Amino acid sequence: MPKNQNYDAGNIQALEGLEAVRRRPGMYIGSTDGKGLHHLVYEVVDNSIDEHLAGHCSEIIVTIKGDNSIEVKDNGRGIPVGMHPKLKKSALEVVMTVLHAGGKFDKDTYKVSGGLHGVGVSCVNALSEHLKAEVHRDGKIFTQEYGKGKPTTEVLETGKATDTGTIVTFKPDAEIFETLEYSFQILANRLRELGFLNKGLHLTLIDEREIEDGEFKKEEFYSEGGLKEFVLFLDESKQKLIEEPIYVTGKEENVEVEVAMQYNTSYSENIYSFVNNINTRDGGTHVGGFRRAVNRVFKQYGEENGFFKKLKFSVSGEDFREGLTSVVSVKVPEPQFKGQTKGELGNSEVDGIVSRAVGDVLKFYLEENPNQAKRIIDKVILAATARHAARKAREMVQRKTVLTGSGLPGKLADCSSKNPDESEIFLVEGDSAGGTAKQGRDRHFQAIMPLRGKILNVEKALEHKIYENEEIKNIFTALGVSIEEGENGGRILNIEKLRYHKIVIMCDADIDGSHIVTLILTFFFRYMKPLIENGYVYIAAPPLYMVKKGKQFRYCWTEEERQDAITHYSKGKEVDSSIKTQRYKGLGEMNADQLWETTMDPASRILRRVTIEDAVECDRVFSMLMGDEVPPRRRFIEENAKYANVDV
Repeated sequence: MPKNQNYDAGNIQALEGLEAVRRRPGMYIGSTDGKGLHHLVYEVVDNSIDEHLAGHCSEIIVTIKGDNSIEVKDNGRGIPVGMHPKLKKSALEVVMTVLHAGGKFDKDTYKVSGGLHGVGVSCVNALSEHLKAEVHRDGKIFTQEYGKGKPTTEVLETGKATDTGTIVTFKPDAEIFETLEYSFQILANRLRELGFLNKGLHLTLIDEREIEDGEFKKEEFYSEGGLKEFVLFLDESKQKLIEEPIYVTGKEENVEVEVAMQYNTSYSENIYSFVNNINTRDGGTHVGGFRRAVNRVFKQYGEENGFFKKLKFSVSGEDFREGLTSVVSVKVPEPQFKGQTKGELGNSEVDGIVSRAVGDVLKFYLEENPNQAKRIIDKVILAATARHAARKAREMVQRKTVLTGSGLPGKLADCSSKNPDESEIFLVEGDSAGGTAKQGRDRHFQAIMPLRGKILNVEKALEHKIYENEEIKNIFTALGVSIEEGENGGRILNIEKLRYHKIVIMCDADIDGSHIVTLILTFFFRYMKPLIENGYVYIAAPPLYMVKKGKQFRYCWTEEERQDAITHYSKGKEVDSSIKTQRYKGLGEMNADQLWETTMDPASRILRRVTIEDAVECDRVFSMLMGDEVPPRRRFIEENAKYANVDV
């Protein structure tokens, strides 16, 4: 594609100043925790991605430096450095210091942009202790440095260049962020996603904090198949129902549509949607158009071929989408998002465009692949039958609550408070530990619900079997939540009557305990996701050791803490036989007082809140850990075994 020679200082339009970012960072990047920290990288990478979408960038390299600063390098055209015609300062300085300034507001510079609804690199600059921008352009190298959003140097010509591109290096400000440590895996997940969404783009992540085989840790992401490869990657741990993903591309009214969909034998629907590379977690008109097309085309095909004649109940939209993994990606010149988080697309015209594009391809696919079509329709009929049974099972759970007054499970030791904001429930592994927890708790605000052994693996179970499971029924009734039918089909969790705003999973600190935690989290992720999204789900962290000398003792949660405690009590002696270490493998090994002061007392306990950083990766990992396919799980264990601390 020919380069746009008109991309210069005149293309940069400044919309407003950069005053409040440091004062209220949460308004601009969502939070100042790890999520906000990583968001800084996404904003800089988005600029490079926009250059790729405009046809001028084929490679992006993200490097985590040893001090947790970040370098993002691309081979795009380079940010303009000439004088801005209105602001009378370098366009580079305008881009870096003025919120909502950039070429993406000029339709001739970027036809499609992901960052338009975001905050831009100027916000990253404002929240960085130090930032350096290096531009390779017009055969020269230009640099400018900043401190907390303000220029500390002029734009300087510092050398000659034989290439073009931009290098942005920044160190997040310790005054702003709660944590400054970047996660290689979180950044890798995002870059992998961008690789699938932008086929032909080379992305590289380098971690200079870690050495592997004599070199810095590195991972590269490149996709030729784009969304088809994305869907296969997501479904790696699931049994496929059709041989190859169904692939859709189309363009109408300057809106580009790309969709890949793959049916599998699972019982859940997984739709991931993107607008200009932005993950629209709450869907929007593009998802609505996709779902309408799937429902319409499959229903018409099934009715015309008499597949639904013997059914005694109607087939709904969710039945056509059970076991469907799909990625819906659209490129929209002027996207209208609902809310600053870009969670939902609002452009009404996109609904029809996506629906027509997907519908045309699906009709052709079903006509040309009758055997594959029959497999999908058989799956739809099974889904409809199971949904009918699941509705009855759900009704039984909820009817039990109504008919038996409080409807609370017999094993539940409830708290006296009726205020959900202060009430918390502990889901405890086993009756023995449950009994100890009941003795040690604060009865005013802490409820205890013992679970018998390992709950059902919902990843492998039909929905009606889940509601028939005694432990799961008890969790529903204890929490006071219910599952209802959505307007467009599908399940909606009603949490209006949720009785506790802290749901704490408390299991033994051994392999079986970890397995039970994973089983419960799988259930919450698949059937009670709003509880996680609202921040109500926690995992308790009982201590691993107690180091004791005489009447002195110290609880330890890590091996490092244990060694520190031994060093503290030994007072310089190399060997002190009077120091004893107790390894807690089960909650039952602690008495009620110990369990309270280490794991349940709000003043001293450690609780880990469960969050969903990346829904795509969460779905893939749960499917891999809890699904039927063994090879992906074996590979995961082999790759991560070095991080596990397993007691022999």
